[in-house]
Amino acid sequence: QVQLVESGGGLVQAGGSLRLSCAASGRTFSPYDMGWFRQAPGKEREFVARINWSGGNYIYYADFVKGRFTISRNNAKNTVYLEMNSLKPEDTAVYYCAADIRSPYDVSLVNYWGQGTQVTVSS
Repeated sequence: QVQLVESGGGLVQAGGSLRLSCAASGRTFSPYDMGWFRQAPGKEREFVARINWSGGNYIYYADFVKGRFTISRNNAKNTVYLEMNSLKPEDTAVYYCAADIRSPYDVSLVNYWGQGTQVTVSS
C-alpha cells in the first residue's frame, strides 16, 4: 500500500501561483508513475499531469495546463510537486495526488489516491 498526503492548496487570485506537494509513504515510492488529477464541482475527475519514476524520461500534461503548470518529483523525499502559475478561475477544483497510474484517461486504472486538496482561484 502507498499512502499519499497532499498539501499546499488554498485561495489565490487569478494570475497567482500555488505549489502543491504530495508526500508518499508505505511501499517504495520510486518505481511508480506519479501524477495529479483534479475534480471541479459537478464534473468528473480529470487528468492534469504525470511524471514517470525517474522524473526525466517523460512528463505529460493536459492541454489546459501546458505552459502554466510544472510537475516534478524528489524520490529521495518521496514527494511529488505541482507548481501552478497563471492560475485561472476555471482551475478551481480539488486536486488529487495519484500513484501507479496505469492510464491517465481512466481513473479506475489509478491504484492510489490522496485525499485531495482544495484550490480556489478568485476572479
